[in-house]
Amino acid sequence: MMRLDNFDLNLLVAFDVLMQEQNVTRAAHRLHVTQSAMSASLKRLRESFQDDILAQHGKRMIPTPFALTMQGEIADKIAELRALITRQGSFDPRRSERRFRIAASDYITTVLLAPLLDTLEQDAPSASFTFELPGPESQVALGNGDLDLMFTPEFFLHPDHPHELVFAERHVTVACAENPRVAGGLSRATFIDSGHVGVSVARQHTFADAWLMQNAVERRIEVRVPSFIQAPFLVPGTQRLCVMHERLAHDMARRLPLKILPVPFPIPPMREMMQFHATRKGDPGLSWLRAKIREMASRRTPPSA
Repeated sequence: MMRLDNFDLNLLVAFDVLMQEQNVTRAAHRLHVTQSAMSASLKRLRESFQDDILAQHGKRMIPTPFALTMQGEIADKIAELRALITRQGSFDPRRSERRFRIAASDYITTVLLAPLLDTLEQDAPSASFTFELPGPESQVALGNGDLDLMFTPEFFLHPDHPHELVFAERHVTVACAENPRVAGGLSRATFIDSGHVGVSVARQHTFADAWLMQNAVERRIEVRVPSFIQAPFLVPGTQRLCVMHERLAHDMARRLPLKILPVPFPIPPMREMMQFHATRKGDPGLSWLRAKIREMASRRTPPSA
């Protein structure tokens, strides 16, 4: 019988990543170890559990039935242990050297997190932050406890973890300030007839794109980019339009010759949410950061609101 006091708990982390990647090389890259070290961990897991864990099938590695039954429970326990390790009886931001890992779009980073970091330089001089773009893998990372926070429109929330509203965001249309087609405002006909700059983040439709398609509003996309920040730079000097977040539009209009116009369709406000793992509810460091984010969000009201 396997004894806990003889078991290397780091093997559970290796198990979790191997099950996610189903590939030794990718798992080694995720954990910043060599491929041979990852192979050795898999061998030890097989010996400890008396099971293949991952079985070779052609060029793929397939989880065994035993591994699949263990996967969810082990992922939950790892998340709980991570929360326990990061939890402190109290949190002193002036002394903390904690690194927060956050999934956020470039839009949220620009309008909310960048100004927040300016204030945190004084409040938490030794804390650090790792930002990554959200994508399908973000929900997995949140569920495993790898992320401290994930920012996402309400539609993309993880169903099993708590969340809170950061702010409701309207969408606007931006055009070149000298675009003669919008000199007297923006009509539905001009919106549909004009060329547009579209955005796809991680090859997914944005909130506005999804709403326009669901409501049969067809646009002529002339240029598509993977970033909200890139899009407005492709509007000046052209007759292209771009549908974007109101807060970001006002930020970019201070740097570029842009005209901000209402979207001639009733796109509902986008509810931007902040989500964290259920085991982090009592995490004082994360509670402190969430409070700071709420405070900054309340100050980042667009001029037209």
